[in-house]
Amino acid sequence: MSGFFYLFLIIKIIRFALMSISVAGITKIYGTQKAVDNISFELKKGEIVGFLGPNGAGKSTTMKMITGYLPPTDGTAVVCGFDIQQQPMEVRKRVGYLPEANPLYFDMYVREYLEFSARIHHLKDAAKRIEEMITLTGLGKEAHKKIGMLSKGYKQRVGLAQAMLHDPEVLILDEPTSGLDPNQIVEIRELITRIGKEKTVLLSTHIMQEVQAMCSRVIIISNGKVVADDSIDKVQQLNTSQTALIVSFEKDVNEALFKELKHMRSYENLGGNKWKMISDKPEELRKEVMQLSLRNDININSLQTETQSLEDVFRKLTN
Repeated sequence: MSGFFYLFLIIKIIRFALMSISVAGITKIYGTQKAVDNISFELKKGEIVGFLGPNGAGKSTTMKMITGYLPPTDGTAVVCGFDIQQQPMEVRKRVGYLPEANPLYFDMYVREYLEFSARIHHLKDAAKRIEEMITLTGLGKEAHKKIGMLSKGYKQRVGLAQAMLHDPEVLILDEPTSGLDPNQIVEIRELITRIGKEKTVLLSTHIMQEVQAMCSRVIIISNGKVVADDSIDKVQQLNTSQTALIVSFEKDVNEALFKELKHMRSYENLGGNKWKMISDKPEELRKEVMQLSLRNDININSLQTETQSLEDVFRKLTN
């Protein structure tokens, strides 16, 4: 029995070593309101994961609990092998956090603020690290200014520089591009993508294009519960009661032949010999279309499944 126990313990240790974040049944209750309801997920090292949900779904609350800024009512999380409740200071050493409301000292100069943050983290060779962050985040031309004088985009860069200053293993970013103009969004997105090659990033945003551009995986929550957790491709196939097949034939097709397609619920001509066919059993319909083409000597130029957009899936899962 003891041998099995030690084997189980070793497996558990290895599993936690491979995971940067492991959330287990975490719950947060405010009075009678359950803001986060028994959610669980894991993030591997090197992942950039989109954390999506409508306003009030519990995203920010979850992030605050993972970072140790807010205690959970129930459940827990482990970050880089450290429990958020039992070892909160060890967790904070390994997490870089950019809240939605970026808490900056507007009367401080950029470099002064980073020096202040470096002292909090007891950084060795702080001056060198500060210059590295200023270069990485593109703050060089603004480093001599007071933070209050900066544009929203550069304030976000200062927040990111502060979050990364102590070289954390995990970055938790809550709406990092909120309020930015299109150029600033692209710049911050590229910066996060570069950072994500070496860090684990949990990223909250309402912009679906950002998720598709940066993330390999998405977690969607609604009313405090996880309603989806998978790769973007697989999530786009969720919650689909009916699927569209786009079929392009080589020549004209008599619509009367479509009566032979038992698994087709409706169809629409997209112009010329291209048709959109709706089915609740797309694989069966695909077979029927292939058989129809063989029986009637009609070649098929293309046959593909129409994919839902991430926004479509998000709306269906959270409405």
